[in-house]
Amino acid sequence: MTSAYVYYRIDPAQTMLAAARIDALLAVMAAHCNAPPRRLQRCDDASTWMEVYEGIADRAAFAAALDAAAAAQDCAAFIQGERRLECFAAAASTP
Repeated sequence: MTSAYVYYRIDPAQTMLAAARIDALLAVMAAHCNAPPRRLQRCDDASTWMEVYEGIADRAAFAAALDAAAAAQDCAAFIQGERRLECFAAAASTP
């Protein structure tokens, strides 16, 4: 299983709009995870946010669904810069 992390900066003047749209995005994406997705913000910079998605079985399908959902929620309207997606999996055990 894979975990995905998406991080970006939001326009602080649009925090309420961003929260509503990202929460809607998380609700849509919950179907692609085996744990509820979460929205976090950086402790020392409230304009840097992260979405956490865990238990992803099909990374390619997840990425396509995430792109479509982010476009449907018009996330570009409140994000400064771009959304960055990084995926991680459990490390292979060493003998």
